[in-house]
Amino acid sequence: MLTTDILIVGAGIIGLSIARELNNRHADLNITVIEKEHALGCHASGRNSGVLHAGFYYSPDSLKAKFTKEGNKLLTDYCLKHNLPINRCGKIVVAKNVQEIEGIFELKRRGDKNGVELEIVDEDKLTELEPNARTCGKALYSPTTSVVNPMKIIEHIAESLKGKVNILLNQKFIKQGDTFTIITNNSKISFKHLINSAGLYADKIAHQFGIGLKYTLIPFKGLYIEYKDSNLIQKHIYPVPNLANPFLGVHFTRTVDGKVKIGPTAIPALWRENYQGLSNFNLGEFLETIFTDAKLFINDNFNFRKLALEEIKKYCSNYFIQQSIPLVKKIDISKFGSYLNSGIRAQLLDKEGMKLVMDYVIEEGENSTHILNAVSPAFTSAFSFSKFIVDEVEKAMGLKTKL
Repeated sequence: MLTTDILIVGAGIIGLSIARELNNRHADLNITVIEKEHALGCHASGRNSGVLHAGFYYSPDSLKAKFTKEGNKLLTDYCLKHNLPINRCGKIVVAKNVQEIEGIFELKRRGDKNGVELEIVDEDKLTELEPNARTCGKALYSPTTSVVNPMKIIEHIAESLKGKVNILLNQKFIKQGDTFTIITNNSKISFKHLINSAGLYADKIAHQFGIGLKYTLIPFKGLYIEYKDSNLIQKHIYPVPNLANPFLGVHFTRTVDGKVKIGPTAIPALWRENYQGLSNFNLGEFLETIFTDAKLFINDNFNFRKLALEEIKKYCSNYFIQQSIPLVKKIDISKFGSYLNSGIRAQLLDKEGMKLVMDYVIEEGENSTHILNAVSPAFTSAFSFSKFIVDEVEKAMGLKTKL
C-alpha cells in the first residue's frame, strides 16, 4: 500500500498547480499526484488553446472573476521568469451589428468591476490596433490577454516538482476503499486528505464520496481549424458572446508561435473522451450522455435545442469557417487548412435546475476537497485558484501556512 499525507487525483494544470502551492507552503508534507494516463497533458490541460484570459467576461461576484486577473499575472510572470514561450499579443472583441454594441459596454462594465485593464475604441483606433479586425461602431481592446504553450507550462511545473512531489502515471482512480483509502487500477493508496481535480471525471469521483450528487458533467467538443497565413491578424479577435452561456463563440486565435486558427466549437460530445471517431468509446458514458442531452433537447433547457443544432452544423468545415468571416475585413478562404486536435470541455450541469453551472464549484467532504467545474478560464486561473484551494485544505487539516 502507498501512503501519503495529501493525495491529488488528476495531474492537469489544476492538480499540478495545487501540488506546487502545497509544496511551497508545506515542504514537509508527503504529497502524491496520480494521473490515469501514461503521460501528462492528454486531456483538457494539454488540449487547451493556451489563451491567458484577462478576466472581463465574468460576473464580478464569481470565483472566475476573483481568480482570472491575478492568475493571468502569475502565469505571465512564471513564463517570463523561466523563459517559457508567451505571445503577449492582446485581444479585440468586436460587434457584428448595432445590437451587439451594448455587449461591448457590458463587458467593459464587468471588466471595470473586476479591475481589468480595458479600452473601448472606435473603428479608427481599432484599425491602428488591429488593421484587419472588423467591427460595427465600437470594439473592446484587452492588452493583457496573451497566449502560451500549455504543454510547456505543464511539463515545466512537473519537472520543478521532481524530488518534492510524487507524480505517478498510469494510476487510474477506480473506487473509494474506506474513508482514508482509494483503489486505483494497480495500487491501494492511503491518505489524510484527498483533492479531486480529475477534470472530466471529477463528478464521478466526488459521487463516490457522497459529494456533489446534484451535479453531472456533460461533455462539449471544441474543434479548431488552422489558417495558413500568420499575417492575417496580429491580435486575438473575438465576437461579443452570449453571456447567458459559458461559451465565447468562434474566434480567431494567434498561437504562441504566431500561427492563426479559428474556433472553438461547443458541439455536444457523445461520451467524455469523444475526441475523434470511436476513440475512447465508453458505452455507459454514451448512454448516460444521450439520456441527459435528450432531456435537455426535449425540454429546451437554457435553449439547448438551438445551441445543439447550431453547433452540430460546425462539423461542416464550410459552415464553421463562415462563422469567423464577419470578424475580419479581408480573408482568403482557400488558406484554411485542416481540423486541429480537438478538446473536450467538462461542463457541469445542475440536475435539479437542469442548467449549466457558470462558475467554478468546490465542495468539501469529511477529508476531501472536490473541484467540480474547472472549465475555462481554469488554465489562466490555475496559480491563483490553487492558492484558494490550499487555503481551504489548510483549514480542513488544521495546518498553518508556512511561507
